Amino acid sequence: MQKSIKPAQGRMESIQTPVIPVVADLIAQTPGTISLGQGVVFYGPPRSAFEHLKHLDESNGIHKYGDTSGIAPLRESIRNKLLNDNCIDTSAGSRIVVTAGSNMAFLNALFAITNPGDEIILIAPYYFNHEMAIRMLSCNPVLVPSDINYYPRLDDIRNAITSRTRAIVTISPNNPSGVVYPETLLTDINKICQDNGIYHISDEAYEYFTYDNAMHYSPGSIKNAGEHTISLYSMSKAYGFAHWRIGYMVIPDHLINAIYKAQDTNLICPPIASQYAALGALEVGKKYCLENLDIIKEVRTIMLSYLDDIKSFCRVSNGMGAFYFLINIDTEIKDMDIVEQLIRNHKVAVLPGATFGLKGCSLRIAYGALDKNNALEGIKRLTNGLKDIIL
Repeated sequence: MQKSIKPAQGRMESIQTPVIPVVADLIAQTPGTISLGQGVVFYGPPRSAFEHLKHLDESNGIHKYGDTSGIAPLRESIRNKLLNDNCIDTSAGSRIVVTAGSNMAFLNALFAITNPGDEIILIAPYYFNHEMAIRMLSCNPVLVPSDINYYPRLDDIRNAITSRTRAIVTISPNNPSGVVYPETLLTDINKICQDNGIYHISDEAYEYFTYDNAMHYSPGSIKNAGEHTISLYSMSKAYGFAHWRIGYMVIPDHLINAIYKAQDTNLICPPIASQYAALGALEVGKKYCLENLDIIKEVRTIMLSYLDDIKSFCRVSNGMGAFYFLINIDTEIKDMDIVEQLIRNHKVAVLPGATFGLKGCSLRIAYGALDKNNALEGIKRLTNGLKDIIL
């Protein structure tokens, strides 16, 4: 008799299920729901991205495998962008590798720097795909709680370092809190990494999304930081490139062979059509994002004005970056229960804080995908729904 195949019982069993598809299923069951859940922007790529696709033919090698690290013109364009926008000089001991989004860049970094059982320090709240990737490689995420305003605490980070620690991860502007870490704080964390012989993985996917005079800072720009700093970037947010899956990473020279092994095994090379589109987008540069940012700023102002009305039972993060707010709610109700009630009874969707490593009841509100009219209706539904559930 043929034996039935049993599902593997192992490391994947302990990894959280991505919450976005779960919430998407709930939304699909409730037509008319406005989503304040997924972190995407309302606009698509610039016209120049599509114009560059016209250059693709057999002379570009579209039918062949390409360079593992990305096509040379795109890497050169990224090199100039990093120098002008981030003050990172990649000619001083660093390499650029184009990836299929910054999630892949993070996974590449883990493959390159860890062995099973090693530890990666995450600041809670963390980006859930980071935590999932660490566990998938049989490593251990070490969670260091942030302070009440969601800023990292240096002493807690120092105390979390052990002989198995391989890296500290920072995300600024932050997903999910929207907090922008100041230069001094990122510099101190980078120095902690240097002093302890570990890596600083700096996720900068939201680099252009800042408000109220907040300034983004790249730790890779620190003098002599290239030896221990891994910087991750994404095209998804600033250029409306989410579906194109293009990101890139800046790594120390000494990691290039290990990164090539990881990338070649998982991807072989980044998709050339997406790379040409990215090349066109970078020709326009950050001004494309900044032009669209005015609308997101208006939506953010609308959100804040309505969130102020529920401060009697919840605390709102300052959210001076990205396009998120975290609200911490004074209740014993589980956050996922509130998410389900908001969708089914009030037709508005958000994400539960638990998926980002937060205890208690908290929700992440995303507002980058909405125009002003939908934002206004969405935040009305959210605040009225929370009043109905909590009060």
